[in-house]
Amino acid sequence: MFKLKENGTKFSTELLAGLTTFFAMAYIIAVNPSILAQSGMEWGAVFLATIISAVIGTLVMGLVANVPYAQAPGMGLNAFFVYTVCFTFGFTWQQALAMVFICGIINILVTVTKIRKHIIKAIPKSLQSAIGGGIGIFVAYIGFLNVGFVGFDSGVPAMATLNSPTLWLFVIGLVMIVILNILKVKGAILISIIATTLIGIPLGLTNFNAESTVSFTEAAQSLTTTFGVIFTEAGIPSLFTDLTKLPLVLITIFSFSLTDTFDTIGTFIGTGRRSGIFSAEDEKAMETGKGFKSKMDKALFADAIATSVGAIFGTSNTTTFVESAAGIGAGGRTGLTSVVVAICFAISAFAASFVSAIPSAATAPALVIVGIMMLAAFKEIEWTELEEAVPAFFAGIFMALCYSISYGIATGFIFYVIVKCFKGQAKQIHPIVWVTSFLFILNFVLLAVISN
Repeated sequence: MFKLKENGTKFSTELLAGLTTFFAMAYIIAVNPSILAQSGMEWGAVFLATIISAVIGTLVMGLVANVPYAQAPGMGLNAFFVYTVCFTFGFTWQQALAMVFICGIINILVTVTKIRKHIIKAIPKSLQSAIGGGIGIFVAYIGFLNVGFVGFDSGVPAMATLNSPTLWLFVIGLVMIVILNILKVKGAILISIIATTLIGIPLGLTNFNAESTVSFTEAAQSLTTTFGVIFTEAGIPSLFTDLTKLPLVLITIFSFSLTDTFDTIGTFIGTGRRSGIFSAEDEKAMETGKGFKSKMDKALFADAIATSVGAIFGTSNTTTFVESAAGIGAGGRTGLTSVVVAICFAISAFAASFVSAIPSAATAPALVIVGIMMLAAFKEIEWTELEEAVPAFFAGIFMALCYSISYGIATGFIFYVIVKCFKGQAKQIHPIVWVTSFLFILNFVLLAVISN
């Protein structure tokens, strides 16, 4: 079913890859509810909605597209949901969920009409390489931030003082995972996560006896407060009762959709091309085939569906997780990896206390080593040529500096257009790049105006 031999993999490798991806992104199970609960949503409801959306989205990705990507409510998008849409713009969480649902419908339409596919095709090769390397820096940066290894001291970026058990465990795990990968030990990333988790027990960082915030039964009961609320008067209908707020509603939906789309595109380009998941043959089928015949078509469709499904259950935008790179780095090449991740998420609904016991210091080294591996994409860029280096810098390096895949791509696009125009090569710019760059600029302007 998953064509393991054809993709140069085997069951044990896919199993290890799935477990690796799950442990690298399992933090979302606890983090997403803690963020969305600040908007007034019940923690237990968001906890289950997070897991349900992750299971459904990831299963569709694995069974329909047969690619090793996992989905869950995206970090950054959940913060935008709470701190910008609810707190700054003044929308209720029910209205915010309604806008996420509409965003998902828009992305489904954009995918069905193959606009997202053509966007990927239109991105210049140099920017694709920059995005790939940039995703690597971004993934590694997430690893460092998750344990506080790097941070800001009085507003100045700095490495933390190694004076806490969390940082000691992180350093141990990082050294271990580097050594295991250098020695080419199979399952090196997962072995490191498990070993580091066990080392964390005497350090007091791994506590398998910790109790969940709420029981499964309580969470299931609270799910009724969010499930389907977007279809009530407090949801979609309320968005259009006050016409003075309609422009703000449209801008917010546009921002949700743009960020979600380019987070996904960035992740696919950054991980799929180098690993061969989206092969040249697949890309050719994507360009010439009718309907959804290529992996990329199906993967984009799966991602679009997941957002609307998540909104129905009660969570912010569900997106393809960049942490999928951890499983891909461990050898995952097919949808079997995704199915393993989905099963793990389903089990975690009943064993949240055990899953959450794995400390961030055990998974962070996996993100760092995968990030290092992905930097190889930078070798395809002519850094000595300033007209190629400038857009590549913003699409790659700036992505991590501003902590946003989509904003990194946005600035890379904009500077690519600027460079080409002043080099007298405007005709070489693909129409989609022109339109997308304009939309990015419009998005930045609108958000600036609203924030004031």
